[in-house]
Amino acid sequence: MTAFSGEFRTTAGPVRGAVTAPDTVAVLGIPYAAPPFGPDRFRAPRPPLPWSAVRDCTRFGPVAPQSARLPGAPYWSPGDEDVLTLNVWTPARPDSAGGGGALPVLVWIHGGAFTFGSSAQPDFDGTALCRAGLVVVTVNYRVGFEGFGHVPPAGDGDDRHPDNRGLLDQIAALRWVRDNIASFGGDPGNVTVAGQSSGASSVACLTVAEAARGLFRRGIAHSPVNSFSSPALAAETTGRIAASAGVPATAAGLLSASPQALVAASDAIVADFRGDPEAGRRHYDPVLYAPVADGRTLVADPLVALAGGAAHPGVGLLVCHTAQEYWLLHAVGSSAEVTTEEGLARFAADLRLPAGLVEEYRELMPGAPVLDVYLALYGDAVFGEYGCRLAEVHAAAGGRAHLSRFTRHRTDAGGGTVRPWHCADVPFAFGTLGQESVRFLVGGGVPDAADHDLSRRMVAAWASYAATGDPGWPPLGASGEPVRLWTTPDAHEAAPWTDGGTAVRAAWRRAGLPLLEP
Repeated sequence: MTAFSGEFRTTAGPVRGAVTAPDTVAVLGIPYAAPPFGPDRFRAPRPPLPWSAVRDCTRFGPVAPQSARLPGAPYWSPGDEDVLTLNVWTPARPDSAGGGGALPVLVWIHGGAFTFGSSAQPDFDGTALCRAGLVVVTVNYRVGFEGFGHVPPAGDGDDRHPDNRGLLDQIAALRWVRDNIASFGGDPGNVTVAGQSSGASSVACLTVAEAARGLFRRGIAHSPVNSFSSPALAAETTGRIAASAGVPATAAGLLSASPQALVAASDAIVADFRGDPEAGRRHYDPVLYAPVADGRTLVADPLVALAGGAAHPGVGLLVCHTAQEYWLLHAVGSSAEVTTEEGLARFAADLRLPAGLVEEYRELMPGAPVLDVYLALYGDAVFGEYGCRLAEVHAAAGGRAHLSRFTRHRTDAGGGTVRPWHCADVPFAFGTLGQESVRFLVGGGVPDAADHDLSRRMVAAWASYAATGDPGWPPLGASGEPVRLWTTPDAHEAAPWTDGGTAVRAAWRRAGLPLLEP
């Protein structure tokens, strides 16, 4: 048995990775498309320029334009342009797939409100999932205005600058996987695309996007977001961005603004919304960008499209959300503070929440402060209920759907509460609890044996689902318990509103769910 050389052929040229663990090779920063700047700015992705010499792929590629600086991850610097790259983790030995057979493939799409993030975040290291029997691919794509900003056409028939360029990047990456992953030991006919938050929403979009048909067999969506934009709202946002950047709201005007200028303009608009109680929904969590229901790449909000049977035939869907999603957004200061009855009533009106829903939550949360009621309502409206309905409508339309909920709710060493909040489930599913940068997400302190056991179970569920379509519990519509709860044996006894969703789901079924725009 000889160690693998770490060299691979791609359609653009040969690449070399590095052995990053005794049994794993990581090949990082492989271009799947040309740099989307210069004459290609605001355009659909183009094929990468080919190369002939072996390309060193031992470092992550540059991240897309953004202002975020995330723990342990590289950050964007003006001038970084080769941002459409991906990374592959594959077994270091040619026979480690078991007789040399091709392995199932998992393609990861990072989250970040369609505005920030990258595949280089330490919690997205593919080693543990690779050891579980997968070839793992993680993808960079355009975010912010570069990826999701609306560029007005110069006239009828002008399609040079399409909406949803970030989604088109993801589709280009999936085509790269189709054409190249066999060289890395992966099976191009057994691909699962996975993501969290805006990455999960991307998965939902890809499930109904005609351009992605045939590129994957299953989707994993952790905390998909109830937030998709109409063309009218996307155009309004562009007007605000252009005004802030001091350029005309035209293709020529926007092209004259540097990526750095559009990032700064976006940040300025976010700050304005955050400080303006009259800004409606955008005051509470001012996210500017989301996929646009443009009638081309995305025909409608995925919830509407799935209910109409638009999912690609045979594509399965595994949805998960956390029980207390919005507590993270509050903890990091990205969500407005609502602590009064007047503020809660105004919030419910701004989100167009159905009448009576606030009172139902009060009954489920007796004695809870207003802030907790607000965070519970917001988390379920944006993440929890939306994700559950995605799974349910997919199943009702004839698809195979599985549903799970992350409910790990513990006390830390200092007596504080460790909540099952947004993003907490990701390091468990990736098996990256040992990364220092994820400590805050999973509650601080050093993960214990119960945490590591939970992580092993979640890694195994993802690996099994990617391989066979069976994560280890029944799909919706089958006999048996249809919702898997991810928790630890010593977790707090569940409150009525974190009990696996029974009471909360009943309240939403009575009330109905408004579809939200950013």
